Order: sequence, then structure tokens, then C-alpha cells
Amino acid sequence: KPKTLLRTMLALHRNNLNVKTPSCKKVVPVKAPFVSLNIKNKLNIMVKSSAVQTTHVLEKEDKVNATISNDKFKRNEDGSFDLSAAPPFTLQDLRNAIPAHCWQKDMGRSISHLVIDVAIVFAMAFIAYNVNSWMLWPLYWIAQGTMFWAIFVVGHDCGHRSFCNNNTINDFLGHLLHSAILVPYHGWRISHRSHHANHGHVENDESWYPISKNLYDKLEPLTRMGRLSFPLSLLAFPFYLMRRSPGKSGSHFNPSCDLFTPGERNMVITTNACLIAMLAVLTGLTMKFGFGMMVNLYWIPYVINVIWLDVVTYLHHHGPQDGRIKMPWYRGKEWSYLRGGLSSLDRDYGIFNKIHHDIGTHLVHHLFPQIPHYHLTEATEAIKPVLGPYYREPEKCKGLFPFHLISPLFRSLSKDHYVDDSGDVVFYKTDPEFSIFK
Repeated sequence: KPKTLLRTMLALHRNNLNVKTPSCKKVVPVKAPFVSLNIKNKLNIMVKSSAVQTTHVLEKEDKVNATISNDKFKRNEDGSFDLSAAPPFTLQDLRNAIPAHCWQKDMGRSISHLVIDVAIVFAMAFIAYNVNSWMLWPLYWIAQGTMFWAIFVVGHDCGHRSFCNNNTINDFLGHLLHSAILVPYHGWRISHRSHHANHGHVENDESWYPISKNLYDKLEPLTRMGRLSFPLSLLAFPFYLMRRSPGKSGSHFNPSCDLFTPGERNMVITTNACLIAMLAVLTGLTMKFGFGMMVNLYWIPYVINVIWLDVVTYLHHHGPQDGRIKMPWYRGKEWSYLRGGLSSLDRDYGIFNKIHHDIGTHLVHHLFPQIPHYHLTEATEAIKPVLGPYYREPEKCKGLFPFHLISPLFRSLSKDHYVDDSGDVVFYKTDPEFSIFK
């Protein structure tokens, strides 16, 4: 057989015709004067030729396998992949691809991230207060607002139960962190849970979902401006907490809101008490340090934090870097948890990636929110081969700051206004009479 012949020739060539006899344990070299140099050279040529042929066969097989793999994905008429179609893999396939340790929650590691964030917040506030220079304040506002956003992300992990395995600790720390930046921990945690459970669904999603044409036409001008215009849309979060999104009623502060079950009523009340306590603390600090100082130390960074939150969460589900691509949204039988999650986008935030705990690594987080933030990047790399074209590779940040995200943000705000009232797979459409700068 060719394979047997090839192995024999390799053995003769590499071992110099060594022979092991049944009666001895050592390998006894046997000279073979009958093998001429000519034959050895021919053997060399045959071995190399066989190796080259084998390599070519393997490369060909790899290409065939790759083609077969790609053929599993549905294509459009122009040959591009139809990423609105149901994928050829399952949620379990993705889960199986993720290393086991990525699911492990390390409370010590989580706490270390938290301690560093809190230490930076207090250190910057202490320095800014003591220096009190108008040259320093703008830098402080941006830096502290960014750290408030990092604090929010850690509280967000507590809400997902990915901070640690002890839910009492998750809820205790989540209340401290979110109350400090005036976020209703349980109220937001529960609505955010609904967002994950219904991501990508036109009617059932909870935040930054598309508006149907019928609802869009009925929006009050101020509501439309608040959702789609610049810069008001970047300040939407507090209003969302108070009134939710267009088409939904209730408030994150109201225990009777349909967001919550009767069993969650007391949780919302507890959260509201924590917020009242935080407002009392802020009132006391204002009386001690003065209104102007508290505006600089707390309220302007709070606004920067809100901008971060709105920009990042909007870009999680809108504005692919390639303007020719449209993100699908689903209804009815076409929606599934997997397909909805696959419409999430990863982003590269440059220097901020680690500061805000890889929140831009979003697709794997949406599908598996129980994975701790410090394992998201590795988990993403693990599922990429399974995802294939369904993973939209984020454009890399070309410097320290993510200026490359300005273009998709403004393009989406300018074009992504509403979806059709019917249809189980829909895409955003544009209102030509609306301007984001109105």
C-alpha cells in the first residue's frame, strides 16, 4: 500500500536501516553496503515528493471543508451572507465551544476590579477638590464620568449575577454601586433582564428597540427629538428610567409597574429607599461643600456617565461599521433567543475597553450574561469559528480614543427611525423629513 511503502522508506531513511532483532533489547545498527548512494538519493526524492503531494491533498481537503462549512450559511442573491436568516448552529453549539473556566466566577478578582474603580473615583474627587482649578475641572469631569460608567458596569454584573455566586453579595454591592450614581438597582436589573430575554424583538424588547411606523407617526415631537435627535438622545437614560421607552408605560421606580411581578414589589421598594438615602447624602454634601462644588464634583460627571451609557448601549444594537449592512429585527415565529442575540454588535473602545470592563465585547455577553466580564474576550474568541459570518468583526480603534465610532452613531441616528408595522423580519427605514439636529 502507498502509505505503508512511504512509512517504510521514511524508516529506512531516518534510522539508517537500523534493525531490532527479537533476541536483543538494543537497536543494532546494520550497515547496508548494497544500498547505493543513487538509491538513497532516489529514496530522498520519493519521500519529498510524497510529502509534497500529501501536503497538497491536505490543503485541498481543507479548502473543500471550508467551502462545505460556508455552504451551511444562507446567502443573498449577490453572494453575501444573509445574516437575518436562522443560523446553522445552535445556542448549545456556542456554549460547548466556550472553555469551562470562562464560566467560573472569581469573587476575589471581581472585588479587585471594584476596589480599584472605587479608589480611583475617590482619589480623583479628592485631588480635584483640593486643586480646584478651572484648568483641571474639564479633565476631571470626563475622567470621573467615565469612572461612574465603570461603576455602573460592575453593578450591571451584580445584576446579572456574574460578579459572584452569592446573590446576597451581588444585591448588596449592586445597591451600593447603582445607588451611588442614582440608578434603581432592582428596577433596572429586572428591566434589563427582560431586555436580554427578548433582545432583537420589535415589540417585546425593553430598550433601544425599533418603533413601528404607526407608533412613530403618533410620537409627540418632543419624544421624537428625545429619542432620535442629537444631543438629546445621549441624555435619554434618566427619562427611560422614569417613563420607559415609547410604546411602553410605567416607571422603574413604581412597584406596581407591569415590569415587575408581585414577588418583586418589595425589591423595588428597597431600591427606592436606597435612592432616597443617596439623595439625602448628596443634599448633606451640598450643604457642606456648596452647590457649585457639588456640580463640579458629582453632577457634571453624572451627565458624562449618562452619555457613556446611552452611546454604548445604543451602539450595542445599532449602526454597523459598514453602512451598507442593515441589522435585522424580528417578530413572531422568526424571533428566537439566538437570532435576537446575534443582532448584537461588538465595539472596540480603545483605551476604554478595560476601564469599562470590556462591555463593548457584547455579543457573547448578550447570549451568555452569566459569564464574568474578565472572561468575555476569551469566550468571544472561542465562539468565532462557530459563528462564522454571524460575528461582525468590530473595526479596530486606530488610537487611544474611539473616534471611529462617531460615524456609525450619527449615521444610525440619521437613518434608523422606524420599522414596518408588519413582517416577521424587518429592517430600519428612514424618515426623510426628520433631522437629528432639529
